[in-house]
Amino acid sequence: MPQSAYEGELMRGSLKIGFISPYDHAFDGGVTSHINKLAAQFRGWGHRVRIVAPCSSPSMVPDDDFLPMGRPVPIPSGGSVARVSLSPWLRPRIKDLLADEAFDIIHLHEPFAGFVPFNVMTVLDSMNGVNVGTFHTFQGTKLYGIGLRKLMEPFFRRLHGRIAVSGPAFDFINGHFPANYEIIPNGIRVEDFSDALPLPELMDGKINLLYLGRLEKRKGLKHLLGAYARLKWDWPELRLVVVGAGDPDADSHRMMSERNLSDVVFTGRVSDSEKARYFKSAHIYCSPATGKESFGIVLLEAMAAGAPVVATDIDGYAGVINHGEDGLLVPPKNDEQLARAIDMLLRDPGLRERLSENGVRRADEFRWERVAGRVIEYYEKCAAEESAVLSR
Repeated sequence: MPQSAYEGELMRGSLKIGFISPYDHAFDGGVTSHINKLAAQFRGWGHRVRIVAPCSSPSMVPDDDFLPMGRPVPIPSGGSVARVSLSPWLRPRIKDLLADEAFDIIHLHEPFAGFVPFNVMTVLDSMNGVNVGTFHTFQGTKLYGIGLRKLMEPFFRRLHGRIAVSGPAFDFINGHFPANYEIIPNGIRVEDFSDALPLPELMDGKINLLYLGRLEKRKGLKHLLGAYARLKWDWPELRLVVVGAGDPDADSHRMMSERNLSDVVFTGRVSDSEKARYFKSAHIYCSPATGKESFGIVLLEAMAAGAPVVATDIDGYAGVINHGEDGLLVPPKNDEQLARAIDMLLRDPGLRERLSENGVRRADEFRWERVAGRVIEYYEKCAAEESAVLSR
């Protein structure tokens, strides 16, 4: 396709875009959320977007343009559990799907994390359009250290464009597959959080310290419980609200029992709209993750809701928070320092207000309109470069 025609089609808002994901699309996760929100923004601009991913429960995905492909299985990865498809026999179905859809853009998310993106990459040479890969994770899988690079190098070279969602994600993937990458962060729907209403049951005069995230060991809940135990004596009106799927680990259970912690509320998994209301009800939001976070999207969501943030000084979070300006950073796995930072905010309403105001402004930099616009511009750049190659 001539360069001018390709770019013209991009600008008219009539692209057919295929998002390819390795992860269970019925299960909460950062990549799944990223894909859904980016697809919604593109569709709002008039593009046709179809999502192809494994799915354990297709009925939980109310999206007419979602195409389930493969059954996911849980695989340990980077201190978490990735639910990906390991079905190599999907290749014929995927080849037929791509031929029928004739996507202008094939956008693979975590191309090496499962067999769905891998099978797509094996047939890219026979497809028209532009192929882009986004790399989300930071130290996510041991496969990179046991020969994955050599196996995947030919497929990696078939990508016309490469995106990393953060500096840490870039450092990780570039260490295994050196290349030119565009760093484009995750985005948030700012209004979902800024316009949310607080939950009346939490507006009862107590001070709400919020934890929101999966209850996995690397998310550091036990360290927040340790900090909370230090604070509760001096702040009897303090309440810890724990929102997220999963069960507390053995260390967390033991700490709550040994220290007889009161006013700790576990909500379990909540909807996106409820999540925004919990952020809006928080007087302080705390993320005590111990590492392996490529990007602090949850911090931005809290900022957009106006909650002052205390988080650990780890890769991924330090790229989002400017310490002392729009949040506070403390060393990971340090209950005492975490308690001191929270105590500082409890004692200083002016500091809470300043961090809240600056956090709102910081979150606005990551609204989906801005992020999605950068992705479209990158598609245009890749399309122009590919057209130039084909015209030689």
